[in-house]
Amino acid sequence: MAEPVGMVLCAGLGTRLRPLTERLPKPAVPLCGLPLVRYPLALLAAAGVRRVVVNLHHLPGVMERAARASAEALGLLLEVSLEPVLAGTGGALREARRFLRDASEILLLNGDVLFEADLGAAREAHRRSGALATMLLAPMPPGAGYAAVEADEQLAVRRIAGHLGPGGTGLSPWHFTGYHVLSPAILDVVPALPFDCDVNRHVYPPLMDGRVRGHLDRGYWNDLGNPAGYLQAHADLLLGRITRERFPGADPLAGLRPGGEPGLWLGDGVVLEPGAVLRAPAAVGAGSRVAAGATVGPRAFVGSGCRVEAGARVEEAVLWDGTVLPAGEQLLGSVAAGELRARG
Repeated sequence: MAEPVGMVLCAGLGTRLRPLTERLPKPAVPLCGLPLVRYPLALLAAAGVRRVVVNLHHLPGVMERAARASAEALGLLLEVSLEPVLAGTGGALREARRFLRDASEILLLNGDVLFEADLGAAREAHRRSGALATMLLAPMPPGAGYAAVEADEQLAVRRIAGHLGPGGTGLSPWHFTGYHVLSPAILDVVPALPFDCDVNRHVYPPLMDGRVRGHLDRGYWNDLGNPAGYLQAHADLLLGRITRERFPGADPLAGLRPGGEPGLWLGDGVVLEPGAVLRAPAAVGAGSRVAAGATVGPRAFVGSGCRVEAGARVEEAVLWDGTVLPAGEQLLGSVAAGELRARG
């Protein structure tokens, strides 16, 4: 019996999150200590998916290790589609066809966003509509400059980015979250050329006669598109603005203990020297040390095995695992990854 298959797009360059993505592919970048890819994989597992595919291009070995470790932790079978040349979102489906053709449905998710999607509801909407493709849509984020997906009252998609598709009157603009539910027949209409094939630009426009539909999902969404967005996602997790229960097996605070007051979390083996100050919300990962006179928080996440030396300050900031923050350094609104600093 055919089963749903997930595909998580992990091949992109993550250019807007540089210099962090010069070290790690964006879906492997840690979000509160877990690789970002673990979150969409957790959604897939919770939705009953047992087999997933990831495509790789940028730092493929690093990305594969992060994806495999996450899939193993979630009990998922992982297949890898290597792209020596970037194939785009549509081309990714074409290149991974051998893994997808026997699926009952394909759940195609961007691996570089954090989205509290209800995949069960999206799958049900897709089945009810009989569409070839269902795009998960949301209200446009305030002040965002994303190209809109325009749909009619029945949520049939009629135009993308202002010029792709037949258009029409009485359409409403929506934000595309980067998540799709697809019928496997979509594989038959992905063109061989261009090789770098974008699903929204090259696959969907001829199908906007009712075969591409939208499904609204108002869950938390953040594309972590730059260091500021990356820091905001950490703050939102620490502040409880994200429903962590939506990601079973990918709750970054599950292994931490309360730190003595609401909004503080500590990992095993954390050492807080006398005179160290923690200000909520903040989390300090396992085996880290905060020296006397150092301050961590508010809105701070310190990874595992870190050292925050005397007089240093970590506020609205993130330390990657193993980072040493020298004595007196003021890390404000920034990311520290070893010796690397990225300003938000």
